[in-house]
Formats: sequence, structure tokens, C-alpha cells
Amino acid sequence: MGGHEGFSSATWFSHLCASARRFKSLAPPSSQTAVRSTSGDSLVRRLGLFDLLLLGVGASIGAGVFVVTGTVARDAGPGVTISFLLAGASCVLNALCYAELASRFPAVVGGAYMYSYSAFNEMTAFLVFVQLMLDYHIGAASISRSLASYAVALLELFPALKGSIPLWMGSGKDLLGGILSLNILAPILLALLTLVLCQGVRESSAVNSVMTATKVMIVLVVICAGAFDIDVANWSPFAPNGFKAVLTGATVVFFSYVGFDAVANSAEESKNPQRDLPIGIMGSLLVCISLYIGVCLVLTGMVPFSLLSEDAPLAEAFSSKGMKFVSILISIGAVAGLTTTLLVGLYVQSRLYLGLGRDGLLPSIFSRIHPTLHTPLHSQI
Repeated sequence: MGGHEGFSSATWFSHLCASARRFKSLAPPSSQTAVRSTSGDSLVRRLGLFDLLLLGVGASIGAGVFVVTGTVARDAGPGVTISFLLAGASCVLNALCYAELASRFPAVVGGAYMYSYSAFNEMTAFLVFVQLMLDYHIGAASISRSLASYAVALLELFPALKGSIPLWMGSGKDLLGGILSLNILAPILLALLTLVLCQGVRESSAVNSVMTATKVMIVLVVICAGAFDIDVANWSPFAPNGFKAVLTGATVVFFSYVGFDAVANSAEESKNPQRDLPIGIMGSLLVCISLYIGVCLVLTGMVPFSLLSEDAPLAEAFSSKGMKFVSILISIGAVAGLTTTLLVGLYVQSRLYLGLGRDGLLPSIFSRIHPTLHTPLHSQI
């Protein structure tokens, strides 16, 4: 018995050492594309540059643009603008690395996982995959709950529905003294978005494009409407709690930008990946930086930072100026923003599973692609 255990431990250790030495060799991008297009197990190249830009923006800008901006501004004051600039600058350095790797690596799924597999080894790549999966799975769970809550809040704007939607439907009903929380709408929304993604990349990209365009338009309307009510005196002092509060704010808002990874994972479905992926990664990030800074300037210019609300700073800032219609737009924008963030997150998860299935690190069922829909159904579900 002891000898058998020793043998199995030695086998496990030898597998571990082999994994630490193994890495993915790079084929030239052109030959890799040709192999995928003739093998029958490939995804379909349907995403143009504009689709990739909207994919990156859709993944990055959720409801946070209406909430996080105000939450950080309560500590950093008008200096929250610098917080977003600093976080954006550090993300630009990260995005430049992604853009370079996306243009030099084969145009297949995998993103950061594939880059790690090629540059380091299989073990490092698998650890990167585990970290990404924790991020995307926990993110999808929390975003779906937030989306359910915002959807119910939007429905309750109609007088007939106000107060009539039960807690277990959207906001969450606490059970067992708050240990568990029941939310029926969140898994339903997850199932609906999964169904959309299973139909094909063209259909899911169309949904993402419409929702992202709606969200960006609402953010632009908010910026333009608020620009006429800015009092420049509210921007002085610009950093009331010092530069340390601005730096702390930058660490908080950094996560508002991490959506460009989704663009890198769409390499196999991009029409011209070597050209479009770098532009899509950098372009979507620059759009996000501009929108965040615009919202920060308007928010801190309309209301003194010390009077900002914690829960809905932007909505209450406009309500205090007699523009309640903007609050309704913000609710619609929050639902659209969370929907695109969740949709893109689910899309990236399935492509990562597909990549690991092809490499043999997950069962082969994850590498199967539907012959007519051209989507990895098993991975998506």
C-alpha cells in the first residue's frame, strides 16, 4: 500500500515537472489561420474592427460609470479625475503588451492563457486560466445579481409595478438569517444571455453592439446635460484630502478598465486579427478613459464632493438640479451596461474553455464546435 502511494506520488510529481517544462510552440499566424479554416473545428471570422471596439467598451463600462465615479469622489474630491487618468495610464501599458502579443501570436482563442503557455510553460498557463476563471465566474454571479436588482428598479418606475415585485424576484430575499439569499431573476438572465451566445457570434455581437451604443449614448447625454450646470468653484480645492487619496482612488478604479482582455480572446473570430486586435484593444481603452473622465468632471462640478450620495451619486446629483429625467436614463444605462458586461464575460469564458479543451488540459468535449452555429456549445453552457 505504502509502495503504491509512493509510486503514485512520484508519477504525479513527474507529470508536474513535465508540465513545468512543456510550452506551446508558435506557428506563423498565416499558417495557423489556414489550418483552422480548413479543419472544420474553427470558429467563424465575423467580427470587424467596429465590433471589436464595442466588445471592449461593452466589457469595461458597466453600472460603475454611474456609481464608482461618485463613490471615489467622496474621498478624492475632484481629484478623482486624476485617479481615473492614473489608472487609465497603467492600463494603457498593459494594453500595449496585449496589443503587441495579439499582433504577433497566432489568431486563435486563449488570450492571456495562450500568451503564458507560449512564453512560459503549461503550468503557468493553467494557473493564469484558473485566475481568469475565478474572475469571470465570480464576476458573472455578482453582475447577474446586480443586473436583476437594476432591472427590477427600472420596472418599478412604472406606477402599476411599484412595490409589487417580490424581493426573491430581483433584489434577493434573505434566508436562514442572511446566510443565503434567494434571487430568481439572476439565473434566468444568465440563461437568456447564454442562449443568445449559443446562437452565434454574429447574433451575440449584434446584441452587444445595440446595448453598448445605447449605454454610450446615455453617458454622452449625461455629460452634455450636466456640463451646463457645472460650478467651477466646486473644483477647488482639487485634491482636498491630498495626493494619497487620489492614488488610493486610482487603485479602486483600476478595475473599471479591465475589459480589453475580451478583445484579445476574440482573435479567432476577428476578420483581420493582426491589424484589428491591437486597434480594438487600444481604441476601446481610450474611449473608456474619455467617458470616465467626462463623467467625473461633470459630477464633481455639479455638486460639492462632500454632498455626493453613496448609493446613486450621479442620479441624485441630477435630481438635485431638477433633472429627474436623467435619473431614468441612468437606470436604463445601468441595465444596458451590466447586460453587455455580463454578455462579454460569458463569451470570454467559453472561448477560454475551448482553448483548454483543444490543448488537452480539459476533456475534449470542451473543444467541440457546433457544425452549423459555429459556437462552442458545450463550453458556453
